[in-house]
Amino acid sequence: MQIAMVGLGRMGANMARRLLRAGHECVVYNRTPEPVAQLVAEGATGVASLAELAEKLTPPRAAWVMVPAGEITERVVMGLAALFAPGDVIIDGGNSYFKDDIRRAGMLAERGIDYLDAGTSGGVWGLERGYCLMVGGHKPAYERLEPIFRSLAPGEAGVAASPGRTPGSSAEQGYLHCGPSGAGHFAKMVHNGIEYGLMQAYAEGFDILRNANAEALPEAQRYDFALEDIAELWRRGSVVTSWLLDLSAEALARDPGLANFSGFVQDSGEGRWTVQAAIDEAVPAEVLTAALYARFRSRQEHTFAEKMLSAMRQGFGGHVEPGK
Repeated sequence: MQIAMVGLGRMGANMARRLLRAGHECVVYNRTPEPVAQLVAEGATGVASLAELAEKLTPPRAAWVMVPAGEITERVVMGLAALFAPGDVIIDGGNSYFKDDIRRAGMLAERGIDYLDAGTSGGVWGLERGYCLMVGGHKPAYERLEPIFRSLAPGEAGVAASPGRTPGSSAEQGYLHCGPSGAGHFAKMVHNGIEYGLMQAYAEGFDILRNANAEALPEAQRYDFALEDIAELWRRGSVVTSWLLDLSAEALARDPGLANFSGFVQDSGEGRWTVQAAIDEAVPAEVLTAALYARFRSRQEHTFAEKMLSAMRQGFGGHVEPGK
């Protein structure tokens, strides 16, 4: 199947590579030419403008937009819409706000163009592991492009379906049509809010372990834990095992003191939106709210817990601290 990939950053380029490996035809565009040239060498068709991209695609066309959420996404989506025709599809795979998806889908529907919002999780590891995809929008458009979603997703990846499930859902393959416009990015928004909470729990736990030998404690209650060993231990048979723990163990193995991390932890928007959705729905979300506030605090003072958060963010998403 033919598809365009617009935006060849940390995730977009590897998504194009995964699609090429699966036998799909990829037309690729990026603001700077170097990533385009790299993918052309790997079998993609490179273009130098959105107009050329539209010309290279065979109708009905499909373009996946993988650029930073906000003004840049808006500009790219509207630029493609001006070049596309009824029956074409634009997919936003970034971390857009779900209300923006609803608005864009309505605008594009007036032109007969379908808009799908695809919450995409997998970070810099997605090329090999696959991407978890949460898709919202017009279901016939989703069904037409399902081979793309299936190729990007992990597949069963050695994970058996949960006991008691009725088999057959694409969720077991790592992708799912979640509902109408905005549903995909809403699910991804909550996913990232939960991610904040999980990361904060690990970070605080390791901070407590690290300070278990504080001089303020009675000598008999002081413990000098090897954090890299505790993390490695918990990866085996523990109920708190997870990919985030794997990344934590890897970071601690390289540098138990995390000296290369300042503890400045950015938030990319989804945590705020999740908390706002909880407020709108009158749903208590104490842990997720506290995790968001902890990131705000990290920009004023840095604890070992915040260094742990920075290490995990770099591990799964390649996020680099400001000034690094």
